[in-house]
Amino acid sequence: YFAAENESASDMGAIAARRALEDAGVRPEDVDYIICATCTPDHAFPSTACLIQHQIGATHAAACDMNAACSGFIYGLEMADALIRAGVYKTILLVGAEKLSMYLDWEKRDTAVIFGDGAGAVVLHAGEGARGVLTTFAAADGGAFDVLNIPCGGSRQPITKENVRELNTGIVMKGQDLYKRAVKAFTEATIVALKNLDLHGDEVDLFIPHQANTRIIASAAARIGMPEEKIVINLDRVGNTSAASIPIALAEVKAEGRIEEGALLLLAAFGAGLTWASAIVRW
Repeated sequence: YFAAENESASDMGAIAARRALEDAGVRPEDVDYIICATCTPDHAFPSTACLIQHQIGATHAAACDMNAACSGFIYGLEMADALIRAGVYKTILLVGAEKLSMYLDWEKRDTAVIFGDGAGAVVLHAGEGARGVLTTFAAADGGAFDVLNIPCGGSRQPITKENVRELNTGIVMKGQDLYKRAVKAFTEATIVALKNLDLHGDEVDLFIPHQANTRIIASAAARIGMPEEKIVINLDRVGNTSAASIPIALAEVKAEGRIEEGALLLLAAFGAGLTWASAIVRW
């Protein structure tokens, strides 16, 4: 899926945000904080979250962006959960929004056929009872930053009128190295989340992974004893939408009626940074 040329990450994020708020029965003006997980922001500044805040009319909300690439949604989920548990905020809107198509070079088939655009959102609210975020885990290895990155366009290597034709402005991926690291880290993330709650893979109702690579997902699922029918895959239709992939998949299975109240959901992601993360949520 690719966004229109004049459609930005905040435009898609605002649509997803409105739908999430409507589904949750929450008014935009009752949102306390907006976190937008994105590595393709509208601008260097202001934040994409601020633009979403304006578009949806969340006039009382603070707003900031979270960049952990493909792990961004779970990183944001962990932050939102901590802020609510600490009593700082009651209602947080978490959005994952990406426009990766602007970095694709169709002569580079190793990346161009993988990534897509999109947005998804969830509303988190303080409450009593057993439902909600039960555990989160996040990790990073900045020493492997060059395994998957966009090298140009930041302060390290700015794009200027003089060098724009010489620079590689797209996504750079060392596929074999990334795959090996991803299998290990993705598996670690799922195992840690389950161990935190003393659970086995077959006790989880749905596994909603970041949609990066079906072999990586299958490898992690096999390690934790997750039945194939419990794994949510939409990569073949949507592509890798980075921080938006988990909330998009979550919205799809909810719309299909596959999530019952009280269901245990395992979320896991791996991305540039390198970063990896997981969470278990009781619906």
